Amino acid sequence: MTTKVQKSITVDVPVSMAYNQWTQFEEFPQFMGGVQKVEQLNDRRLHWVAEIAGVKREWYAEILEQRQDEKVAWAASEGATNAGAVTFAPNGAGRTLVTLDLEYQPEGLVEKAGDALNIIERQAKSDLEKFKTFIESRSHETGAWRGEVAGQAGTPGVEAAASSEGDSGKAGISAKAAAAGVAAVAGAAAVAAKKSGSSEGSEAEAVEVVSPPAEPADEVTTAAHDSATGVKGDDTRDLS
Repeated sequence: MTTKVQKSITVDVPVSMAYNQWTQFEEFPQFMGGVQKVEQLNDRRLHWVAEIAGVKREWYAEILEQRQDEKVAWAASEGATNAGAVTFAPNGAGRTLVTLDLEYQPEGLVEKAGDALNIIERQAKSDLEKFKTFIESRSHETGAWRGEVAGQAGTPGVEAAASSEGDSGKAGISAKAAAAGVAAVAGAAAVAAKKSGSSEGSEAEAVEVVSPPAEPADEVTTAAHDSATGVKGDDTRDLS
């Protein structure tokens, strides 16, 4: 089952400035929570590295459509199942309505639990608010790419990312999240053992809780084929 998110915000800058800033994909970590790195490989291909709610993912994405001052649409091509678009529209003198549409397929227990708590929806709202602060605090955008990518009309859904096939929840889990998961499972086992012993009138078998070995905070275990990428290494996009 997929999840759809739509969030909008009005930023107090002209459409061209808001759009130009969004074309600078490698700047995304400055206002997108959890995004650690975005690499632009060419005008259409991006490599993303992100960690949200303790789950680290890498994936590749393809720009499916890009129209000046109007829209950027994408779909994952490897490592995750997500797609969406961001659109820009005038909203009064010198103001722009920025709308983000996102559809994704949560993988594995951790992401499905996060999905139930609306973590991605809250993250999208926070990211737009940070984008607003970022762009309004500047006198001009950090760069611009005024080329276009001809593509499909409308907002792509996860069917456009079907070839990525997700990764069956094999994304890397941070040491902190892994430790929390182990503790939760061990605690549940201890309770179950105690109840079992009481119902049978015999002493419950001792349960030993073993903590996982300490790992560096930034160390993350990743699945063998859980890599993905984005779009932005071509020097035709100004990164100055």
